Amino acid sequence: MGIQAYDWHGVMSVTALIGLLFCPLAGAMAFVITYEEYSHHHLERRIVIERSLGAAVVTMLFFGVLSVALAVLLPRLLG
Repeated sequence: MGIQAYDWHGVMSVTALIGLLFCPLAGAMAFVITYEEYSHHHLERRIVIERSLGAAVVTMLFFGVLSVALAVLLPRLLG
């Protein structure tokens, strides 16, 4: 019995699925954490929400790009 080849399409699909599931979760957590921290500084609520939404978007983009890069690079690194 030889070593079986990996199902790279499956690996990429699972990586993309993990990214789709956890990017919104990471964004929501970044929003909550940032909102809690900025709300302690007595800023206007609008400013706190804007900055928290910005942190959430940046976090979602970071993890989205990371999951896509991982899906593309993982087969090449392990292959």
